[in-house]
Amino acid sequence: MRIAITILLAAALGGCSRKQPLPVYGQVSPFVLTSETGATFDSVQALKGKLWVADFMFTTCMGPCPLMTQQMRGVQKRTAEIPDLHLVSFTVDPKTDTPPVLAEYAKKFNADTERWSFLTGPPDKLNQIGRHALKLNDVDGSFIHSTRFVLIDRRGYIRGYYDSSVKEDVDRLVADIGTLAKEPV
Repeated sequence: MRIAITILLAAALGGCSRKQPLPVYGQVSPFVLTSETGATFDSVQALKGKLWVADFMFTTCMGPCPLMTQQMRGVQKRTAEIPDLHLVSFTVDPKTDTPPVLAEYAKKFNADTERWSFLTGPPDKLNQIGRHALKLNDVDGSFIHSTRFVLIDRRGYIRGYYDSSVKEDVDRLVADIGTLAKEPV
């Protein structure tokens, strides 16, 4: 009886020794925005062949954004040994979040700007990325945005969504980054 229960439980959980591949939720189209340095950020050039994690935030947020950015800093630290991982934070407030403002925000959170970009640009382009590419939120001047992180693989496919306020989700994000880092390029 105990063996039968173990077999049923293992089957229900997807098996003990078999790891399911991460799902694919869509593909992110190329985009061009402006980084915290004021330089053009062309996703094809900057992210080609890299894993990346994306989120939306704004620098004057008194709510979840500072906590999200702290979590992203933790992801930065915990994945330091993965050289082809890039973190990307998009603003939902491009009027306020100019490159110098984003650069100061990055500095405040000890962002390694070689591995973590803070992006701004025209609201319509940010909205295209937020709503259609990453399937998270509109960028429409309301400052309402998702608090999820998005994991994108080296081919530009969305492979996971993670609640930035849930420790287990952030841990799962770091584990999934490790899984994707082992995939052949």
